[in-house]
Amino acid sequence: MPLASDARVAVCGPASWNHLILLDRLPEPVPHMQFALGDLRTLGGTSAGKGLHLADLGVDVTLHALLGADDDGRRVSAALAAAGVRVEAYPSERTERHANLMTAAGERVSLYLATPSAASVGTLDRVEGALADADIAVVDLSEVGVAIVRRRLTGAAGAPIGTDLHDYDGSAEFHEPFLRAADVVFMNDDATDDPWSLMQSCLDRGPRLAVCTLGARGAVALAASGERATVEAVPVDVVDTNGSGDAFFAGFLAASLSGEDVDGCLAAGARQAVVALSSEHLHPAVAAGRVTSGLR
Repeated sequence: MPLASDARVAVCGPASWNHLILLDRLPEPVPHMQFALGDLRTLGGTSAGKGLHLADLGVDVTLHALLGADDDGRRVSAALAAAGVRVEAYPSERTERHANLMTAAGERVSLYLATPSAASVGTLDRVEGALADADIAVVDLSEVGVAIVRRRLTGAAGAPIGTDLHDYDGSAEFHEPFLRAADVVFMNDDATDDPWSLMQSCLDRGPRLAVCTLGARGAVALAASGERATVEAVPVDVVDTNGSGDAFFAGFLAASLSGEDVDGCLAAGARQAVVALSSEHLHPAVAAGRVTSGLR
């Protein structure tokens, strides 16, 4: 990715309105009753999380997302606007919505209650044009995202792509076009016991850099040149793990745009992850926005 502190970043992917339900343990797959320790309705979505943290770090960022003309869409838009995130919304029959069953240890089961309707060709053309006009394109896992990266693989021009593969296992078919279209890929180690091998398998498909977060053990990076880098996690009293990976991604990218080397970018990512881990929202700015705008 080019190094430019004034670079324009376009983030494409999910923004949702979520119901987070805190449990002492994830439910067993048998009929039973269980009491929640607490619950919260708040902004969600991996792309919304990246947009929040990039804006917090002073990056010129625009979030491109499918949003419905419904109450959830208005809540998402209001929360992002209150946090200072510029949003380009594209029409959908409904806004994405999840119920997330969570534990204090960071375990999660996400129930998708609503997903956006399919994007029209016109919408895809608009998104593709916006990403081509940016200096950096962050394309997250989504149906719109897969259409965009497939266009890139068939010759469409555009900005260098960074993508977040999340809990990639090294073989999931849906992730493949994102991996092959990307310049830099991020992932976590939830589905692997060998992050170095997983990152190398990613680099073998074309990216120049792979980054894998390891939760409380920090993060590692591997360049196509063979250079390795590691960082320890920053100590923090964890409030909620939602969005910590997106915060890490944003911290890493912002540092890269400021000219930091890989070690410096990893350190910046670890510091920014603390911002998400210290809040029950994706970013503390969401909590502030709920107070000032009356979001429920």
